Amino acid sequence: MKLIMKTEFDNLRVNPLHDYETDSNGEKQVVKIYCGELLIAKKLKIKKSIRFFGIATYQQYLTQEDVLK
Repeated sequence: MKLIMKTEFDNLRVNPLHDYETDSNGEKQVVKIYCGELLIAKKLKIKKSIRFFGIATYQQYLTQEDVLK
């Protein structure tokens, strides 16, 4: 997985074709986004650090309005 922008992560999360789940454990929070059974992106939050990751081909899962920008 590689780093992606927050707006791209949000685009993947709000897409009705994708599912997401949240796991919290103390100071660590993970949000995973799936397309079917495939994990396509995740958000990792530890204390105040937030990182967004996507698979190498995450751009094909973005909705059209974000792709045009």
